[in-house]
Amino acid sequence: MVTNYTENNCLSLVGKIISDKNFSHEIYGETFYIFNLEVARLSGNADIIPITISERLISNFGLDIGKNVVIDGQFRSYNSYTGEKNKLVLTVFAKDIKEYNEEENENKVSNEVVLNGYICKRPIYRKTPFGREISDILLAVNRAYNKSDYIPCIAWGRNARFCENMEVGTEVKIVGRVQSRTYEKKFEDGTAETRVAYEVSIGNLEIVNKKDGIEEQNEEAM
Repeated sequence: MVTNYTENNCLSLVGKIISDKNFSHEIYGETFYIFNLEVARLSGNADIIPITISERLISNFGLDIGKNVVIDGQFRSYNSYTGEKNKLVLTVFAKDIKEYNEEENENKVSNEVVLNGYICKRPIYRKTPFGREISDILLAVNRAYNKSDYIPCIAWGRNARFCENMEVGTEVKIVGRVQSRTYEKKFEDGTAETRVAYEVSIGNLEIVNKKDGIEEQNEEAM
């Protein structure tokens, strides 16, 4: 059976370029760059999302700060090794970019990602100080050439309760949005550092059951 890995992980963003491009890496003679995209939320706030893009896609496309663009691609992860520490880094891998046109994209969702993968750690259920229910999920999404992306996801409300007792290895389909959030990392010497985390905020979740069909849960995106 041929697996369509594009269907496992597809993403679409509409946003504004807010940084210059910087060199990311080179592989097989192809250079990749990274820049930040500001994606508005309905609440009026915005997510700042890192975009990794090939030189091929921007050879005739200017990445001007302030330009509004539409990006289609995948939400990916890779391991970054610093000394003896291993850090999971998340980025949007762009497969297509074009300038935003209001008429052409009038009904386009500004931030949507669809993932089909497997629960690879027991979900962590918790409540905020205000009583909001949350479950933290780590999803393994298969990619070509025997690779996988490990995507942190966060479920809210009844989705959080639904995820609480999911077993490792459960196959799920998730529809949500990529979000960024800042937090304080505190160290043993008393110092602290502001960091940014990226994750998928779940709006819709389905358990993929090969024999009995699909069990579905829905929750309004935050």
